[in-house]
Amino acid sequence: MASENKENYRGCPMNQNAFEEKMNEILNCTDIISGSDKEKILHLARKNQESHKLLQDKLSQLQNSLDCLRLGIKYLMFDLEATRRENTTMRKQLMERHNPDDRPQDF
Repeated sequence: MASENKENYRGCPMNQNAFEEKMNEILNCTDIISGSDKEKILHLARKNQESHKLLQDKLSQLQNSLDCLRLGIKYLMFDLEATRRENTTMRKQLMERHNPDDRPQDF
């Protein structure tokens, strides 16, 4: 998955599991913080989790869109090659009809 290729601030790979572990560690450490600071940190941590989830969803959608685009391009390339082959065959047939003596003629 693409998220496994991301690096955290220390240059180490950061995957989904590592992110969740770090967020849980942060949330567990808030027990030693008191008052409004704790609420601010919890609020920011939850927003961070929501943003991360949204980012992961968007990345997944983007990967699906790219897969569909790749498949569409492959189909178009296949169709183009088939059309070229058909075109060549039809040109040969037309040349044979109009030039039975097999003289090459440019179209």
